[in-house]
Amino acid sequence: MMGILALAKQRYSVRQYADGKVEEEKLAKILEAGRVAPSAKNNQPVKLLVIREATGLEKLQKGARIYGAPLAIIVCGDKEAAWVRSYDGKNSVDIDAAIVTDHMLLQATELGLGTLWICHFDPAIIRQEFKLPDNLAPVNILCLGYAAGEAKSPERHDTARKPLSEIVIYESF
Repeated sequence: MMGILALAKQRYSVRQYADGKVEEEKLAKILEAGRVAPSAKNNQPVKLLVIREATGLEKLQKGARIYGAPLAIIVCGDKEAAWVRSYDGKNSVDIDAAIVTDHMLLQATELGLGTLWICHFDPAIIRQEFKLPDNLAPVNILCLGYAAGEAKSPERHDTARKPLSEIVIYESF
């Protein structure tokens, strides 16, 4: 079993997918990883819309570029069901959806699948095409499938990411 840091370094954004479907047992594990993700006050305001049939993928492509992925999950949030911070009214739905998405993409990586986290999409088109109720907002889209082409090196983080010295601030009183 791979450690979480090694798994996180192995994951990369896949923008070219090989032909072939994602197996049901792998999809079930990915969805379970999302199900067990924490949420603020355990309100669990996230709904997952699995798109894997050709007609659904065609609808999805009207509002998002999915790079030929054979499967996508539209991660939706119910703002009314999410916890709201009393101090400033901050709604946790986007944070909760992000945690669910991260759990699913790491599980997919462990299972040998490629992923792409998409935030650049037209929410109005997605809402219309999939007849989302008013209380559900599409937060992001997770594309899944087997990557075509060569995987990116886990060592890319050594140069592509800021060093800890630039992102960590230690308190000093």
